Amino acid sequence: MNRATKPNHIGRKISRIRERKEIKQEALAKALGTDQKAISIIENSETIDEEKLKEVAKALGVSVEAVKNFTEENMISYFNNFYDNSSAVNSFIANPSHCTFNALDKIMEMADENRKLYERLIQSEKEKNEYLEKLLKGK
Repeated sequence: MNRATKPNHIGRKISRIRERKEIKQEALAKALGTDQKAISIIENSETIDEEKLKEVAKALGVSVEAVKNFTEENMISYFNNFYDNSSAVNSFIANPSHCTFNALDKIMEMADENRKLYERLIQSEKEKNEYLEKLLKGK
């Protein structure tokens, strides 16, 4: 029986969750303070101790129960619920049509502000030069 068909192969479940979340083994290893080889060993293990499972689940951003009860159908449902109920920032990323301003308008406003600041700087320099010329003529 291969590992994909074993219903309680915890390593395979961890692997599938990691893959679905588009996390590389190296990134998960770094989050756990280990190396990629250790993650590979975990993902090939049929069982894992409870403490390690808690650490892995936390690093993946899921509950221990989510790992233990993982199925492809549950995962699709989990991700759908996550994106449906996410914060405003996540919903903006997932659905950019919620943008309430035009980025080009903001860029143009910034350019206009920069131009005004530059004009004030030039005026300030002119006034400083006039003052210095007056001081030199007065001597």
